Amino acid sequence: MELPPCPPSLKSIQHFLKLAQEHDTRDVVIAYWARLYALQVGLKASTQTGEETKLLLGIMDWLEQMKKQYAENEAITNEVAAQAHIENYALKLFLYADKQDREENFGKNVVKAFYSSGVLYDILQTFGELSEEALHNRKYAKWKAAYIHNCLKNGETPIPGPLPDDDDEAELEGENANASADTSPEDAAGAAAPAPYQPEPDAQPPAPSSPTASGVVPPTAEEVLNNPNKLPSPPVDEEKPGGFVPYVPTAQPNPATAATIYQPIVPVAGVQITPDQMITAQKYCKYAGSALNYDDVKTAIENLQKALKLLSTGSE
Repeated sequence: MELPPCPPSLKSIQHFLKLAQEHDTRDVVIAYWARLYALQVGLKASTQTGEETKLLLGIMDWLEQMKKQYAENEAITNEVAAQAHIENYALKLFLYADKQDREENFGKNVVKAFYSSGVLYDILQTFGELSEEALHNRKYAKWKAAYIHNCLKNGETPIPGPLPDDDDEAELEGENANASADTSPEDAAGAAAPAPYQPEPDAQPPAPSSPTASGVVPPTAEEVLNNPNKLPSPPVDEEKPGGFVPYVPTAQPNPATAATIYQPIVPVAGVQITPDQMITAQKYCKYAGSALNYDDVKTAIENLQKALKLLSTGSE
């Protein structure tokens, strides 16, 4: 299904549509949620011209078609599974780009991986506020994409990793006071670079942002136009670097490593699991399933253990 062209008045959604198009045959889950977010932002930004309406209605038709075609795909119909899938995908891209950057393997693929990771973190706003890790990764990814892109364009050699003078967090926050997470690459190139987020050893995934694991249905134009404030603000237009092939790790932990990951869990007799705990356990399982899609056995084991511990003991 070919969508109408994006009019200049909806430039704020072009990068979401571009990401969706790149993933139509690669990952339909990413394509679906990228277009759904583009629709939400587009409906809020629309001035209701003929070109805009034609595009937005086309996206609605595409989403409905995909919902029917992939009715058995939980990452399409269930927001918990979808959030886990997109978070995992965004993090994989971010870690790949960061590794290549630190090894001084600069190029368009690295720029695109950083940039696409930042766009995916934008899309995650569909499910609610971003976690601290996601906010930090998004800001760093967008800054790095702009910085490396501009260095290559100007014939300069980029500095790998965070800039040397940006280790002090207080100074960093002060320098970035006027730079939002949605700053375009061209503008972000002049802003201070935050260091990549380093989670605590025992950090837990964020709690579910919704009270139930209900399916998500794209809003109708009438619903959004009647209450546009419920939708996220559209980001400004951003640089759109060249294409890339996403990084998919294949390394599997050896038996010795797996043995160190597994920790015996002693069930607590008569434990009562609350509805919120049940949802959290479900989310751990979704994270595990999403990790296995990328052959990330270690992360899958860790999340399954967290779910098992929560259900067995009533505590994390």
